[in-house]
Amino acid sequence: MAVLVSGELARSLSRQSLVDEYVLLIHPLLLGAGRRLFPDATVPTDLRLVDSVTTTTGVVIATYRPR
Repeated sequence: MAVLVSGELARSLSRQSLVDEYVLLIHPLLLGAGRRLFPDATVPTDLRLVDSVTTTTGVVIATYRPR
């Protein structure tokens, strides 16, 4: 099951160890400063890259799982 969430909900689920997998779409576009998904105050999460695909438009789809 996939759940599309806000950063706040993702952090809350992560703190409770309720995330099995992260699928991040990384766009090759710089817009300046923005909000971090995992701010510095967040407890570090050890993630393992399990898959990555680069689309024809340069978007990287990276799949991570917590160790």
